[in-house]
Amino acid sequence: MLILIGPSASGKTEVAKYLASHFNITKIVTYTTRSPRLNEKNGVDYNFVDVADFAKLTDDNYFVETTYYNNNYYGTAKKDIKDDKCVILDPNGLKSFLALNDPRIVSVYLQSSENVRYQRMINRKDDVDIARQRIVNDRIAFSKANLQNVNFIVDSESLSIEQLSANIYELYQNYLRKLK
Repeated sequence: MLILIGPSASGKTEVAKYLASHFNITKIVTYTTRSPRLNEKNGVDYNFVDVADFAKLTDDNYFVETTYYNNNYYGTAKKDIKDDKCVILDPNGLKSFLALNDPRIVSVYLQSSENVRYQRMINRKDDVDIARQRIVNDRIAFSKANLQNVNFIVDSESLSIEQLSANIYELYQNYLRKLK
């Protein structure tokens, strides 16, 4: 299983899409209580649920991890943990996966500057105030102290999505080969 971690607009979603379309690494559709963005589809981008439904799933021990990020809940279903799957998480979510002690879980942190990420958010038509707040929130959530157990750190600023995705796929495959 491949875990992509990174602050807002670091390229995680685009990399996940490219990995799915070119390398058959399927993105897990996680659960969230946030509202869909323009062009997002329920069951494709996320499983959009209300807070009450999310709480019920949590109580039923349905998730391997849950997190509260930017005023919304997110969670990954236990049933979705498999090879050649990809999930986008924050550092707290990664900690839950690492607690499983599964050597086949590989994590990659996508690193890019605040300026680049802010511009990406503006280009995708995010609200300016929300974009600024996400940058501030990400400083804490993605501090070096919260990223100590990441397998790989990649620069998502200087490469195209195609190059970045190919590099991440190669890192993932090489890591799995070493386990055999």
